[in-house]
Amino acid sequence: MVQSIESVTTAALSAALEAGAARQTAIASNIANASTEGYAPLRLSFGERLEDARAVLGDRGRLDADSVESLRGELETVIDASGMPAKVRLDVEMTELARNAVQFQALTQALARHLSLQAMAASDGKR
Repeated sequence: MVQSIESVTTAALSAALEAGAARQTAIASNIANASTEGYAPLRLSFGERLEDARAVLGDRGRLDADSVESLRGELETVIDASGMPAKVRLDVEMTELARNAVQFQALTQALARHLSLQAMAASDGKR
């Protein structure tokens, strides 16, 4: 079944917002536990899921809403070069926090615009 571009766009924006919320939670956890002995910082990873989506895109030539929905990140611990949990670096975490906030804001604006275009199209159809 071919899905409309609106449903794929909505699914993509929703998945990106959920990823931003998960990333924000991981960053907050890292900051809160910065001085906790033995704590390993967390990062949100999309490695395998992104490769799966690329394979679907290569096979079908497009992504559907279900493929986009499957792009869920996974929390992974950050390991240093010696294989031990990395130390939390507050400067890095604060930079990531700011970057994530800007990305999240841009995504919410994009979703708001997308939904307003859908509302406009629906209301014009009633005339």
